[in-house]
Amino acid sequence: MSRYQARFASLAERQQGAFVPFVTLGDPTPQASIAQIKALIDGGADALELGMPFSDPVADGPVIQRANIRALEAGTKFQDCLQILREIRAYDADIPIGLLTYANLLFAKGVDNSYQQLREAGVDSVLLADTPVREGIRFSAAAKRHGIAPIFIAPPDASDALQQQIAQHSEGYIYLLSRAGVTGTDVAMQSPATHLLQRFKSLQAAPCLLGFGISTPDHVSAAIAAGAAGAISGSAVVAIIEKNLENDPQRLAALQQFVAKMKAATLKE
Repeated sequence: MSRYQARFASLAERQQGAFVPFVTLGDPTPQASIAQIKALIDGGADALELGMPFSDPVADGPVIQRANIRALEAGTKFQDCLQILREIRAYDADIPIGLLTYANLLFAKGVDNSYQQLREAGVDSVLLADTPVREGIRFSAAAKRHGIAPIFIAPPDASDALQQQIAQHSEGYIYLLSRAGVTGTDVAMQSPATHLLQRFKSLQAAPCLLGFGISTPDHVSAAIAAGAAGAISGSAVVAIIEKNLENDPQRLAALQQFVAKMKAATLKE
């Protein structure tokens, strides 16, 4: 049983959904990043989605774009990301760790070599934010060879054929978008796509996590009530880091408190 399967099964027994925070590795520095991710775990995160810093994060809005810039300006390299991941895996042996990255970053190090190193660092899944399913299948084969679950994004307007492809090739979970566009809290989540959630369940797909515009406990509750297995929040988490760059204790406390509030909203009625 994978860490995702074990975590979703445990949550179902406790009548809870999953809350999954996102942060960029190395933001604002590699060392600070480790402490921040530990604070997310201490706050009650059920899984992690961690972004590898990239100079052209096309899927992200301005908040996460600035996080990528901070990480790169701090000198964060691929090996730094691996070290952060190793330390987080040592801190929590059971939490599922997902990596969000871009295809060029894997090509630069060699696709097979990248997946092997990520697996050895404790990564459970990889989502390529700029790679649609038809292009991502070749990456999926490499991921599976190294025991990593390939994650695909399901847009709210996905056709029936695309839904079937996503269901067939996604493992771990499916990243279901609550709306089109890029990440950010300036545009709130739209009404959860209940019909899409039901559709993926009928296809016996991996559990769906709802993302984009998730910034309040009410958003989390709505996602769970609609049938999602959980919710992913990125820009709202990263905004806390940006707001408290000059105060380490305050930043860590605020991150932990935010996660605790969002996690409390995953209780099923």
